[in-house]
Amino acid sequence: MQPPTFQDVQKAVPHVRQVLSPTPLYEWPGLSLLTGTNFYLKHENYQPVGAFKVRGGINLVGSLSEAERQAGIMGCSTGNHGQSLAYAARKFGVKCTIVVPKNNNPDKVRAIKLLGAEIIEQGEDFDEAKQYLEQELVDGKRRYVHSGNEPKLIAGVGTQAIEIFEKLKTPDVIVVPVGMGSGVCGTGIVARHLNPSTEIIGVGAENAPANQLSWKAGSMQTTESAQTWAEGVATRSSAELTQEIMKSVVDDFLLVSEDEMRIAAYHIMKETHNLVEGAGAAALAAILKNKDRFQGKTVVAVLSGGNLNLAELPEILRLGSQL
Repeated sequence: MQPPTFQDVQKAVPHVRQVLSPTPLYEWPGLSLLTGTNFYLKHENYQPVGAFKVRGGINLVGSLSEAERQAGIMGCSTGNHGQSLAYAARKFGVKCTIVVPKNNNPDKVRAIKLLGAEIIEQGEDFDEAKQYLEQELVDGKRRYVHSGNEPKLIAGVGTQAIEIFEKLKTPDVIVVPVGMGSGVCGTGIVARHLNPSTEIIGVGAENAPANQLSWKAGSMQTTESAQTWAEGVATRSSAELTQEIMKSVVDDFLLVSEDEMRIAAYHIMKETHNLVEGAGAAALAAILKNKDRFQGKTVVAVLSGGNLNLAELPEILRLGSQL
């Protein structure tokens, strides 16, 4: 499996823009003051499914052969990848099945259903749900769309970085939350081509460090659990393709705590009046945790998604009220 190139991301741009409008890149004075940076948010929460992954879904599903479209697609997701595939499948008239963990974010599950996909609930977390899909459902007929090992997904989501550099030619740092890694890989591929001096930093949850451990070790690592409220980064394992790409395009990989993501979500809601999910708040959380490192720099934080489980909101507001 060949990793995507910058040229692959360029080819994805017209496919993505045929369906999706560019999302805003806003400089927020309140967050600049809070972080001591020239702070920008890339608002992927403005996508029609509320998250960045739809870019990859459009690029991949839109390029399926007629036979693949007739057979249908399937995937495993905690929510945003599933919405991406369901949205793209509906757009191109393709049957879609998504496996989600039991007790998943109910708002994300409902959103996938409303887009017309079949939902199968299996497993206690993403990794168990993925294992069920790969062992029980992969049949060589329907196209299994892995959330990380898919060059066309990575190229599609890389278009978010094309849009960043169209507006901001030489950012010092771009900070990207990492679930299975398509977002940070696509962003890194573009940055290495357009402005190699831009630092690319991945962010994960302290309670789900498998991606960071794999990146540091240079080999695939797993953890026994991934107990984080930020389901977008809740994985006990990583993906081979994205880990391989991260070796050459990611400069550092930071971890943040559960409450650090909640506090970051509070600040984003207070300063921008945008709802943000845990993974979407992770980039700001990492910047706040490492303020000295980012002082005075032009920093872009990717707000990867706004699909917050509203049951989390009271705790976010409680912590925010104590600041």
